[in-house]
Amino acid sequence: MNLIYKRATIEDLEILTKTRIEVLRSANKLDLSVDMSNVETETYNYYKKSLCDGTHIAYLVFDNDIFIGAGGVSFYTVMPTYHNPSGKKAYIMNMYTIPKYRRNGIAYHTLDLLVKDCKSRGVDCITLEATEMGRPLYQKYGFIPLNNEMELLKN
Repeated sequence: MNLIYKRATIEDLEILTKTRIEVLRSANKLDLSVDMSNVETETYNYYKKSLCDGTHIAYLVFDNDIFIGAGGVSFYTVMPTYHNPSGKKAYIMNMYTIPKYRRNGIAYHTLDLLVKDCKSRGVDCITLEATEMGRPLYQKYGFIPLNNEMELLKN
């Protein structure tokens, strides 16, 4: 393998959008019959804006010129708290490695790049949502489950 980790730019909108849809289909167990066209449009628009304004960073991973994985992080600010006086937060998402390349440390290295980017921006509060498959990777890196968060689901 000749692994190349590339920080995504605006020129990578298509591959970022395509990968996001693949991740969502996989995580939600959606087959190709499910219409994702609206999500795809909104995802493209999200990347177009956030890559330019710096509120999102993504890495693309290639084996030579073959795309094999990705990961991203979104940055946002909330009201400061005792445990997070800056109010700066980061949310890691869209971690993906194509199946035949899994278990080679690719996702771990991508995660490490993202966490280092967070730390370089002074962001210490980093969260993510883990699938069953991804949970061991995040625990190995040092992420722990949260017990106090709640979510209001639309009905």
